[in-house]
Amino acid sequence: MKILVTGASGNVGGYVTRELIKLGESVVASGSNVDRLKKTFGDSCDVVYFDFNDKNTFDEALKDVDRVFLMRPPSLGNPTALYPFIDALKKHNIKLVSFLSLMGVENNPIPPHGKIEKYIEKIGLSYSHIRPGFFMQNISGIHSDEIRKEDRVFVPAGKSKTSFIDATDIGLAIAKILHNSYEHINTKYTLTGSESIDYYEVANILSECLKRKIIYANPSLLRYRKHYINNRKLDKTYVNVTVMLYIMTRLGTSKHVTNDFFKITGKEPNTFKEFVLNNLDCF
Repeated sequence: MKILVTGASGNVGGYVTRELIKLGESVVASGSNVDRLKKTFGDSCDVVYFDFNDKNTFDEALKDVDRVFLMRPPSLGNPTALYPFIDALKKHNIKLVSFLSLMGVENNPIPPHGKIEKYIEKIGLSYSHIRPGFFMQNISGIHSDEIRKEDRVFVPAGKSKTSFIDATDIGLAIAKILHNSYEHINTKYTLTGSESIDYYEVANILSECLKRKIIYANPSLLRYRKHYINNRKLDKTYVNVTVMLYIMTRLGTSKHVTNDFFKITGKEPNTFKEFVLNNLDCF
């Protein structure tokens, strides 16, 4: 039987796919851009067109599949948009669905992830909910623009601490869960790094690794929102979601450190310094 990976062209989905292939699993990488998936993975796995909004793509994607990595596309803000596909998982007798959720979602009713978790449980699917902390890739990705051009970290997190985790580690943990599926039925894991650091420490680590002075600008939420909408020209809905997440971060929801990654994989997660040294070209 095979494992279906949704969002296989994304950060986490790509890492999940690669780790499953290393483990010898038969993988179906799915997404809306089949050519991109074929270019990325070559002949190492099957590739299939898939769209959460098109029920006609469900059966083909789930053919000979018994385990699924489920990731909500950022464009689908309404959790009910995923319910038809989750119903299809039940119909196809999927033995484990690993859903990429959000750290602290059990205490936060605002993001859609919590409602999706509850729906999976409600219809009786075997699950393993993955609740990661902030991705280190947020720093090397969306927030790298100010680091590269202005030598500053422009994040409205105040003095709060964050237990960053590398998306490569998230992919490894999910792959291990799907590979050893019977050990992880009806589980919930909060994946974090091994340390909790504030953004002043983030700037210091960047300065040390990049050999130039990086400062933490510590903007207000409104200044951050204005900059990302007016100057960076990012989608207002997306920016508003990030503002909400940083409000939660300021309240201390992102500082918790767990050993769930070690329990799943038997190894320590990457530190932020290791991540920066491995991704110097991003900065």
